[in-house]
Amino acid sequence: MKSATILARALVFGAILTVAIAIVGSIVGFLVAGTPGLVSGLLGAGLTALFMALTAATIVVGAKVTKNEPSSVLFFGIVLGGWLIKFVLFIAILLLLRGQPFLEPLVFFFAILAAVIGSLVVDVIAFVGARVPYVGDVPLPGDPSNESRTTPK
Repeated sequence: MKSATILARALVFGAILTVAIAIVGSIVGFLVAGTPGLVSGLLGAGLTALFMALTAATIVVGAKVTKNEPSSVLFFGIVLGGWLIKFVLFIAILLLLRGQPFLEPLVFFFAILAAVIGSLVVDVIAFVGARVPYVGDVPLPGDPSNESRTTPK
């Protein structure tokens, strides 16, 4: 299944992105704001992992429920519902973290910004690199593997 390949690539690239944000964000955060900056960079990386995992989970659940029919309205409903849950969860997390003494808001903002832009880049790279055909299992004229099936006997 090609969508599983795309999802696997996106998860691998997402894990690399999360580790990169954790390393760079925590080092830069520590240099800029001390321990709160370090914690803020790590929290940004943790949210990256959480939201990328939720995206993958909604796609897997949608594929299972619709029996791998990604053009189904139900599939889009499940993915959109997951997006809505992620949005509400993100706002709730921001409200919980607002004003906390262990958080440096500017470092946290840039870690989240890097996560959003990075996850979009990851999704594009995973999809573009997958080379998914536009047409499914349709026999094409001149394809040697289809000659035995289409030649009358």
